[in-house]
Amino acid sequence: MTDDDLIGQIQARTFAGLAAATDPVSGLTADRWPTPSACSIAAVGFALTAWTVGVSRGWMTRDGAAGLTLRALRTLTGAPQGDQTSGVSGTRGWFYHFLNMDTGHRAGTCELSTIDTALLLAGALTAARAFDGEAEAEAEIRRLVKGMVAAVDWAFMLRPSGRFALGWSPEAGTIPYEWRGYNEAMILYILALGAEGSPVPAGAWQAWCEGYGQSWRETPAPHLAFGPMFGHQYSQLWIDFRGLRDPFMAERGLDYFENSRRAVLAQQAYARSNPGRWNGYNDQLWGLTACDGPGEFLQLRGLSIKRFRAYSARGAFDFDDGTLAPTAVAASLPFAPEAVIPTLRRMIEDHGAAIYGPHGFQDAFNPSVTRAPETHGEVRPLTGWVGRDMLGIDQGPIVAMIENHRSDLVWRLMRDEPVIRRGLERAGFTGGWLGGEG
Repeated sequence: MTDDDLIGQIQARTFAGLAAATDPVSGLTADRWPTPSACSIAAVGFALTAWTVGVSRGWMTRDGAAGLTLRALRTLTGAPQGDQTSGVSGTRGWFYHFLNMDTGHRAGTCELSTIDTALLLAGALTAARAFDGEAEAEAEIRRLVKGMVAAVDWAFMLRPSGRFALGWSPEAGTIPYEWRGYNEAMILYILALGAEGSPVPAGAWQAWCEGYGQSWRETPAPHLAFGPMFGHQYSQLWIDFRGLRDPFMAERGLDYFENSRRAVLAQQAYARSNPGRWNGYNDQLWGLTACDGPGEFLQLRGLSIKRFRAYSARGAFDFDDGTLAPTAVAASLPFAPEAVIPTLRRMIEDHGAAIYGPHGFQDAFNPSVTRAPETHGEVRPLTGWVGRDMLGIDQGPIVAMIENHRSDLVWRLMRDEPVIRRGLERAGFTGGWLGGEG
């Protein structure tokens, strides 16, 4: 296949997997599939974005996508909110991390999550921009999304430091950790700063940036480092940062898009050097991010004992147990296609149906593990351990970021979103499309 055919096939198959993981009645998307699981609100945000891609590619009719989107929004906005421990979707406009797939009520004792709520809202705003027609369903989508964003009490999760807490629960109160420094939470701050009537002060962005010094790395090229690739992908799924600079990046002559390109090349360089001596690591086999893993155990490898994990964040120069995730590669396509496409091709050529099928890639695989508990996946000949499931928060970014590479669709939709523009401007961003460039 040509490169274009290859990435088109990966995108189409991944879209099919995301659709299979979505309940046609409630409209909610499961955290993982095919293993039965609760809904992940972040996965819903990614899915709402993916449905707009599906319409543009002809994989879903406009009416069908609008109907599925509307069912998800009705489930979420129709579920009660409050400080109770159960029977609610969240409180003060924020949503719990995991919800019941049928009712939209809190699943178990999970936390109310600030970043996952932000990812949900970003997807909802994308749908509101895409479904701009006069049909009754599309008008209701826009009305419900506007109400969802307006309902968020941003100040409730803002700490005295000016930064957002990671979450809250009725059992334990506010989680003591804050979103500070470079990671996936850029989108949270931009949405909060841009929300109409938002009480979040402009200084919140500076408070967030105070952690950047700890993340700066000079090698292999100067950049803000975050080991797992999802930290570079999530916010840039919706915001085109090419040419956009806040004061920190302007001082260094970079933008966040170029920063992420350098992060991709840093992962590639890490795989080339392969300090852990894992099987298969090289220029065309890399990909570290948060993903499933072979399990929680120790195993002798060579002359050392290696620790392995189940679901965990993995990154270059951070924790690495030899587990590779195709989403780390595929969802980085816009940043560095010259590094991404050969790796995707190599993954499929080397491992074929063991990791890639009609619904896209399995979440993760580990060529270095030939013995592992069967609770998290299975060991396959010539491939090693392969995860059993596909994860919505990993599949969704593949669909959207491939589309941004192919057509800029999601980026173009969100350039016209007032919440995004206001948020960027209040954070001090200039240049790029904000200044009429590109």
